[in-house]
Formats: sequence, structure tokens, C-alpha cells
Amino acid sequence: MTSTFLERTSETTPTRRNPALGMAIVLVAQLMLILDAAVMNVALPRIGADLHFGAAGLSWVLNGYALAFGGLLLLGGRLGDVLGRLRLFYGGVAVFTFFSLVGGFAQTPWELVGARIFQGVGAALAAPSVLALLTTSARDEAGRNRALALFAAVSSGGATLGLLLGGIVTDVGSWRWTLFINVPIGLAVLASVRRHVVETPRRPGRFDVVGAVAATGAAVSVVWALIGTPENGWASFRTIGSLALGAALLALLVATESRVAHPLLRLSLFRSRRRVAGLLTMAGLVAAQYPIFFLGVQYLEVQLGYGPVATGLAFLPISLGIFTMSRITPRLVGRFGTAPLMVIGTIGVAASELFLTSLPASSSYVGSVFWPFLLNGLSAGLVFMPTTVTVLADVEPEHAGSASGLLQTMQQLGSAVGVAIAASVYASHHGAGTEFVDGTSAAFTAAVVIAAVAVVSAGTLLVRRTPRRAPEPAHPLADAPIFES
Repeated sequence: MTSTFLERTSETTPTRRNPALGMAIVLVAQLMLILDAAVMNVALPRIGADLHFGAAGLSWVLNGYALAFGGLLLLGGRLGDVLGRLRLFYGGVAVFTFFSLVGGFAQTPWELVGARIFQGVGAALAAPSVLALLTTSARDEAGRNRALALFAAVSSGGATLGLLLGGIVTDVGSWRWTLFINVPIGLAVLASVRRHVVETPRRPGRFDVVGAVAATGAAVSVVWALIGTPENGWASFRTIGSLALGAALLALLVATESRVAHPLLRLSLFRSRRRVAGLLTMAGLVAAQYPIFFLGVQYLEVQLGYGPVATGLAFLPISLGIFTMSRITPRLVGRFGTAPLMVIGTIGVAASELFLTSLPASSSYVGSVFWPFLLNGLSAGLVFMPTTVTVLADVEPEHAGSASGLLQTMQQLGSAVGVAIAASVYASHHGAGTEFVDGTSAAFTAAVVIAAVAVVSAGTLLVRRTPRRAPEPAHPLADAPIFES
């Protein structure tokens, strides 16, 4: 029987006094990387005023990080397989930490955007190795399931915690501390991770340069197109041209990976119907969830008059729902399997978005968003860990970095797609002089449609294919004549 990645990584796991400490260190780093995608959201107005950003340039404080992070994840996954995942994780955290410090001292817009881009590079190098390091730090199957559940909780709940942390730091101190806060955390991880986490086996082989260029270029082109749609529109030359370039590079990637001895991305990963369904479910779920962050922050601040700290606190039901389910989901997976949980969870996310299509212009927090936020968090927490298990099932250890990078690339592309669609739909339904909520109904309706795609994708996992039965061998007398002459 073919061994799975989750089973075979235990062969390299040594006995240590406290393997949980190693997992905690890696999870802290993962949380730091995910937090940084959202922590500066609520600080953007103050950043713009302090550094004199133009209206269009300010978006690059977020987009520069997203572009580098999403574009380089596949490359980071393959580098981890070849060079060693702990080594690349260490280098990625070091790059991220250094440029967090540089960004905190930025005095001009280009200095801050440049630092954010290099932060994204560091995140892309470190993030694909997280799953492999977590599973090699666990002693048994139950420990690995708990580690995967915590990874899912950190990865999915980090965005809402980032809003809270960003609001508190911005209100109490300065927007610069949204970057400075990474420095002591990063240094602590760098100082301790080598003592408590072991290196995974290296998988030597020729590096696929053409595949690396094609994969990185395709991801960057697609993310570049999507993050510009709110300002440029879906029919603009930039959007169509970038998507076309991304498609061409993707075709080049497929052609290259099918014939090289050591591909950047194993096309065999896509031969599993369940893995493809898991990847689509993850992308659809994230794409449906991120409009809540994009539109929710604006609704709370514009319509309800919340400040940065209050806005961050308002998103706590999502974080608490996700972290609560992360404690329960491993047991539910053991009892019911992954597919039913994925279906129920994606339906719950769709329902939470449906409730938000009727946001009133004036209301209380409890009366408008508390319950949909809580439902969204509980439902998302039910999906992330089973989906991660589904995608990584039957992946051999030498390809774990590539599979992890592919999974996180789908998350990054999903977030870019979700925000791009929500922003574009909102802009097309929100005219000058109209209420903010006039465009939110259409935007959240689009999110419901995206969530429905995730529901359908997860639902395909409930359908079990009946294996083809080999034709029965013919009876030795089947072709004999009835009467012999």
C-alpha cells in the first residue's frame, strides 16, 4: 500500500523531550506570516497621511505583500524539498523579520512598498515548509491531526486577529509598530527553532529553472491582474493582458513539468479527484470569506462609526469560531470523515454571506453582523482542517513542499479573487452620493455564488466512484463447439 505523507514523515521524527514546543514555534511563525497580510488594513489611512501616499499607491502597501507571497509560494515549496525545509523556513523567517524592521523605519512610499514586497518574499520561502515541519514534530497520528487543526485555525483565523492587532497597535502607538512587532517574534523563532525542530530529508535533483520561471510568472500575472480590477475593471487592457500572460505561462508550466526529470510541480498531484476537489474547495472558501474583511471593515467604520480598535474587536466572533472548531474538528474527522464536514462548513459560510446581503444602513452591531460573523467563523473552522487533510493525503514526503505550496497558492489566489470580485461588484452598484450599503448587497450576493462553488466542489467528495471490475476470464470451454464433427 502506498504510504501517505502524513504517515511516512513519522519515520524521521526523533524522540524529544517536548515535541509540542517545536510545533508551537513553527505555528507562531505561521501566525506572524498570516497576520501581516491583514494587520496593516486598519492603519492605511494613517500610513497614507504620514508618508504622503497617492490614492492609488496606498493599495500597494497591501498588494506588494500579496503579490510576492502568492507569486513565489510554488517556488518556495520546491526549494524546501531540494534544500531542506527547516533551512528554507529559517531563511524565509530571517528575510521577513529583517524587512519588517526596514519597513518600520520607512520614510517614503517606495521604501515601505519595497519592504512589503521583500516581506512577501520571505513569507513565500517560509510558509510552504510549515506543514512538513509540523508533521515531523508530531509523535503519532493523533498529534499530527491536532497539528493540522491548529495550522488550519492559525491560517484561517490570522486575518481577523490581524485586524484586531492592527487596530490596537495603531490606536495606542503608531502604524510603524504593526511592522516592528514582527521583529521580536521573528528573532525568538530564529533563536529557538533549530533546537526544537529537526531538518527534513533533502531531495537532491536538478532544479527546474523553466518551471520555476513559468510558475512564478503565472502566479504573479494572475495576482497582478486581480488586485487591479477594482481600479481598472475586468475589461481593461491590464486585466485581460495579465490574465492572458498568466494563462500562457501556465501552459508553458504544464508542458515543461510533463517532460523534466525533477519538476517544480508534480502534475501527478492533479490526478487525484479528491485532491483537485480539495484545492477548489479551499480556493472557493477563501474567496467567499475575504469579502467579509474587505466590506466588513468599511461597514463598521463608515456606517457604524467604529474606530480601529472597535473594528478589530468586532471581528472576534470569526476568530473565536475558527479556534473553537479547531479543537473539535480532529475528533469529528475521526468519526465522520472529511467530506461531510467540508460540505456542512461551506454551506454555513454561504449562509453567513446570505445574511449579510441585507445589511441595514443603520443598526446595532448585534443586530447586523455579530451572528453572521459567528456563523462564518464556526463554519470556516469546520472546513479548513479537513480540506488540508484531503489535499495532503497520499502525497509522498519528497513532494510535500510542492503540495503545501500549491495549497497555500490556492488560498492566496482565492483571497485575491474574492476581494477583486467583491470590490468590482460593489463599485458597479455604488454610485456617487449613494449609501455605502447600496453596493454591499450585490457584493455579498457574489460572495454567496462563490461559496456555492465551494459547496459543489466539496459535495463531489461525497460521491464514491465504483471501481471498474475487471472482465471475468472466459471459461476454457466457452468457445468450444457444442458438437464436434
